[in-house]
Amino acid sequence: MVSNPALLDSDFKYIDKNGKMLKTRTELSISQMLSFLGLSYEYQPKISLPNGKTVTVDFKTERGLIEVIDTESDIAKYKEIKELLPETKIMAIGHPKYAAKIKELREVVFYDKDPQTGSIFMEDPSFSFDYAHILPLVEKCSILHGHTSTVMVELVGQMTNNLLLDFADAKRIIKDSIAVLDHKFFINRKYLKQEDKSHYKITFEGPKGMFDLQVPKDTTYLLEGEATVENLSTELIKILVPKMPKNIEAVGVYVYEGYNKGAHILSKLSKV
Repeated sequence: MVSNPALLDSDFKYIDKNGKMLKTRTELSISQMLSFLGLSYEYQPKISLPNGKTVTVDFKTERGLIEVIDTESDIAKYKEIKELLPETKIMAIGHPKYAAKIKELREVVFYDKDPQTGSIFMEDPSFSFDYAHILPLVEKCSILHGHTSTVMVELVGQMTNNLLLDFADAKRIIKDSIAVLDHKFFINRKYLKQEDKSHYKITFEGPKGMFDLQVPKDTTYLLEGEATVENLSTELIKILVPKMPKNIEAVGVYVYEGYNKGAHILSKLSKV
């Protein structure tokens, strides 16, 4: 019997806006959130305790500390900081299996609003799309080639009765949005030279020579910028946002370009 290999956090590389290598996707999400809110942070700074011990926390901001609870030792460290530095604000974020091991739930997740702000994330084998693209500015990618990309989506917003959005509804919205991008040829709109009722004419001079293509409109997707995985993440957010219910305040999209690389874009929603 053949089994599919499991993908672990160690299989991926997570890098924040400062070029720091992070350990997990949770840490990447926290760094993105802090940057989105305009809060500067130190990653894994050393904190001196009154007993002479030095510990390393995951994030230090001007407003307090954030520790990602991944192991039993993280719980012990969190409790030690709480006990020895009672004036220091520290928030723990981690897997629900650790919640019962920290005395109060409010110490695990901090809520500053009523109703509660919450988030969900969704990964599913059906969240994938096939596409072709050309990146004329990158020599290796300046020829027509294709990818199969998988997608993960994060949703943040106001919960009602401890529910942000039913997973079945979220899955339907995400799949419908991804379908818009499936089996499309992506190209920067600036390479469009002319068009008729059913075709685009794409022309550009690249590292591999002159390209002069005529492509069908119904399978071509013109982008405001190069057809990078970052731009595809942004485009998917643009498609998702109008489909979201009013309680959703932010959407994050991961698009993986093949194995072990991709892009994560986080966007705050603006609705009228």
